[in-house]
Amino acid sequence: MKKTFTILILLCTYAVFGQAVRPYSNEFLNIGVDAAALGQANAVVATSNDVNSGYWNPAGLVYLEDNQVSFMHAAYFANIANYDYLAFAKPLDDQSAIGISLIRFGVDDILNTTQLIDDQGNIDYNRISLFSTADYALTFSYARRLPLDGLNIGANAKVVRRIIGDFANSWGFGLDVGIQWKKGKWDLGLMARDITTTVNAWSIDEEEFATISEAVEGQNQELPESTEITIPKLQFGVGRYWQFHHDYALRAEVDLNFRFTQTNDILSSSAVSMTPAVGFEFGYADLVYVRGGVGNFQDITQLDNSSSIGFQPNIGVGFKYKGIHVDYALTDIGDQSAAVYSNVFSIKLDWRVFGGRGR
Repeated sequence: MKKTFTILILLCTYAVFGQAVRPYSNEFLNIGVDAAALGQANAVVATSNDVNSGYWNPAGLVYLEDNQVSFMHAAYFANIANYDYLAFAKPLDDQSAIGISLIRFGVDDILNTTQLIDDQGNIDYNRISLFSTADYALTFSYARRLPLDGLNIGANAKVVRRIIGDFANSWGFGLDVGIQWKKGKWDLGLMARDITTTVNAWSIDEEEFATISEAVEGQNQELPESTEITIPKLQFGVGRYWQFHHDYALRAEVDLNFRFTQTNDILSSSAVSMTPAVGFEFGYADLVYVRGGVGNFQDITQLDNSSSIGFQPNIGVGFKYKGIHVDYALTDIGDQSAAVYSNVFSIKLDWRVFGGRGR
């Protein structure tokens, strides 16, 4: 019975280790940030132009007119997991800008029942302890305008920290590069994530591992790999802007998301996989916004081994007043995908709200 109680920890650790190169790694960095973007199904790589560009496409930071701060909170899996994001960005001059952001995805106060039953088979609830598992990413961004009118480039340097209680922890480092090109009312964007591959080097407590290595009878686990590699990803987007009667505006974008491995995306081969996303934002008087989008098209295998196409529709609303932006998104409305729906709130503040003068 004691072995049964260790399954939770075994699954946690086994999921993040294994082969050195895996199709899914550091997946918390693929969730997205900013309720405004999430409401548009993350289809913003070409049109992102604020503090949150540090995540979506750092080239968009050059459009900042003042310093900005952004914060987001979301709860996943019936409030079991918390996802938080904080970012700051500022223009250096008319040609360049910088930013910094921090992401945390964590599950706190997990019951550790591995010692619940002693060697004599007695249950002692005082032997239960708590632990947490959390993923962190600290990103430094830089953007600059290029000599060609409308063409901008940006780059991210990120540090990834992952912790699983006292059992294991890792450090990782990676680079992203983004490009945006604006021509009239059209926008093009390209974001290459983990271009050098992001390597997570794990440090594993072998004594702790020994307590769960025989968690499932007949399925003893060997010590996992100590290195985990995140392969590159590519996001390409095309967006357009329309304005009607001065007060009404519409911005729409279509993105193609590529992974260089075989996944459950609707278009997939042994070399590359792709899934599209479409999003829009309708605004009135630069004050109120309504958003929608659909993405995450996946080939889902059912319990009877049949397959179906899943997708993730999202909606959102936003409000802006004197440099204060408040946004809300409801992701995966109608439960059409394997992802779990979530309510997401975010706030963005222009520096002048604090009495600053920016640059």
